[in-house]
Amino acid sequence: MRRLTPPICDYEGSRYQTDFWAGQGRAYEDAAERIALNRLLPPRGRRLIEIGAGFGRLADLYQGYDEVILLDYAKSQLRQAQAYLGDDGFTFVAGDLYNLPLADAALDTVVTVRVLHHVKDLAAAFAQIGRVLRPGGTYVLEFANKRHLKAIARYWLGRQTENPFDFEPYEFVELNVDFHPDYVAAHLGQVGFHIDAERAVSTFRLPALKRYVDPNLLARIDGWLQRPTARLRLTPSIFLRTHLDTPGFRRLSETLWRCPNCNSLDMTETPAAVECNSCSANWPIDDGIYDFKPS
Repeated sequence: MRRLTPPICDYEGSRYQTDFWAGQGRAYEDAAERIALNRLLPPRGRRLIEIGAGFGRLADLYQGYDEVILLDYAKSQLRQAQAYLGDDGFTFVAGDLYNLPLADAALDTVVTVRVLHHVKDLAAAFAQIGRVLRPGGTYVLEFANKRHLKAIARYWLGRQTENPFDFEPYEFVELNVDFHPDYVAAHLGQVGFHIDAERAVSTFRLPALKRYVDPNLLARIDGWLQRPTARLRLTPSIFLRTHLDTPGFRRLSETLWRCPNCNSLDMTETPAAVECNSCSANWPIDDGIYDFKPS
């Protein structure tokens, strides 16, 4: 049974690690985002997943977790993560955010950083994340803020037509979406997520500043400002820590996998594949990567 899902931004074959991060001077953004994630992430837990993990840029921050799952739609990104991180301590999964191959309540922490700006159906994405997270579990997310200071200034000066205060998302190019903070909060609330903390990140994302000021110094100042300026919501990137405020047992599901084809939990794992005993779907394990993408 082939499921219809919203369009997906596929980084298969891209040079995201070398061209975007290493090649374009984003040391400041990397350091600032690490500060925010360190402040918001529960330091310990049993099972964490980063959705849209790419080449594993942030994976070293998850050392307090017993099991860390790195999921991405692009297998080439996961290959880079294997080379970057090694195989020990991580489970690499190729899968679809809109149809996660995980059982209900299988996780106690979910992370998405630089992912939601590629998501057209935020409600569907949050519903999936809410399904796989146990009640009381933590979801740490980052989103691109449409009402940041530069956008407001450009709008007031007549240099852009998109109103940054408008509630609806702004897709400035295909599958690149900026969100109003209230839009994100409303969709989180519909699933049962309660916002616990907020951080305003990348205040100094200006080419001139990044060119002449040490990125570590910029990131340190950014870190000082992230919490006190969060209520202003004027930065291009916003981080939130939320918890799933829904009824139910707060313990993790002992079952990890769910068949993306038929939703069955009756799965058998062999060294070569995860097999569904209900619909006979066979999900291969390809050199250490669990491949749950539809063929």
